[in-house]
Amino acid sequence: MVYSVYRSGRGRQGGPGPALRLSELIGALSHALDMTEGQPPGHCIRCCWIGMHVGREMGMGQAALADLYYTVLLKDLGCSSNAARICALYLADDINFKRGFKTVDGSLSAALRFVFSQTGLGSGLSERLRAVVNILQNGGEISRELFETRCHRGADIAAKMRFPEAVQDGIRNLDEHWDGSGQPQKLAGDAFPLASNVALLAQVADIFQRDRGRDEAIREVKARAGGWFAPQIVAAFLRAAAVPGFWEVLNGPEVEARVFALDPSPQEARVDEDWLDDIAAAFADVIDAKSPFTADHSSRVTLYADMIAEEMGFSEPHRRWLRRAALLHDIGKLAVSNQILDKPGKLDEAEWQAIRMHSWHSARILERVAAFRDIAPIAGGHHERLDGKGYPEGLVRDEICLETRILTVADVFDALSAERPYRAAMPIADALAILDRDSGTAFDPVCVAALRRGLVRLTSGEAAA
Repeated sequence: MVYSVYRSGRGRQGGPGPALRLSELIGALSHALDMTEGQPPGHCIRCCWIGMHVGREMGMGQAALADLYYTVLLKDLGCSSNAARICALYLADDINFKRGFKTVDGSLSAALRFVFSQTGLGSGLSERLRAVVNILQNGGEISRELFETRCHRGADIAAKMRFPEAVQDGIRNLDEHWDGSGQPQKLAGDAFPLASNVALLAQVADIFQRDRGRDEAIREVKARAGGWFAPQIVAAFLRAAAVPGFWEVLNGPEVEARVFALDPSPQEARVDEDWLDDIAAAFADVIDAKSPFTADHSSRVTLYADMIAEEMGFSEPHRRWLRRAALLHDIGKLAVSNQILDKPGKLDEAEWQAIRMHSWHSARILERVAAFRDIAPIAGGHHERLDGKGYPEGLVRDEICLETRILTVADVFDALSAERPYRAAMPIADALAILDRDSGTAFDPVCVAALRRGLVRLTSGEAAA
């Protein structure tokens, strides 16, 4: 029997255990959002440190601080939803484009210079000219649509994660400015949540202090007072920034622990099993929003993996655990540019290496999350093969646990039977034929046979009975 990494009786049947708080779970998962925004690891955590100190200096109450805390940590929830659009419009690497754009000062002229300098750098002259002309003619609407997609998608995902309307609104209005020059609705003053403006200030402050130092961050924030940011928020930031130790903790190794200690939510706010499922499903939405070719991929892989596990006699707690691994198996794709993910032609060696690293990134992200640490090896190994020709570790046969074998079969079946940028979707019979052909070399024959049985039951209606 192939070994399993699942441990029954893990102490989480009534909840994930007394040590797991929502802040720690969300804070650890926020590192995935940092990757897709092209920010150094811990960006959202550092923004939360900044934002909470600003909120306290402003005299916010406990409830408002709790909403601010999660608004800042989750400000980038919708960031993957405009990645493909950025690549298509600007003919640019979405991750590098986002990272560079955020280091531009707040003026319109600087933003336009950046956009025109970065558009189509790797494209032919005629293609680049067409893109630039499109931006010149439709730039305002393009910008509005990109911000609207990002912010509304983020708010929707926050709702799925059970966060209150105040947090949803804080995320939805992240890119509005105090003077009405923001996006997508050009709201001004008190027309949008204070938490949104604090979160945006924290974002600017962290990006500039990491890129150019604390003095430049302070200068940039002050320059945007009365424009991007309400003057009272800037004043609170300057007071917070003058407190001894503020910058040292911000850039020190203990910042994550210190941010978790700032969590203003009640101590009894624990994450139970159902809530953990909702959070995993919500982050699967973040992952699948990255590319139009992966829409609903994680949920379909979860369906197939669960189907295989059921056919193989897994218990319901075991299947639930595996479903979380399936939902989050591709979280590392947030670190890969859509120029690579959506490329219609053959990948070059560097692009292929970036693709091969996504499963490694998945494991590293999930290892940070106490509640998902035990599924990290499953997610990290879903491209391994029995013959050792898989990646990223090149594991061989008994080195690959049973759950990973199941996930691999589910993932490959969905990849074959769904549309991809380089080919049309395959008929189910053809996809199964490929799995059969490589059974015993790439795929576990037992898992393939269980998938086939499950599909028969599904199409016959037995699975729904």
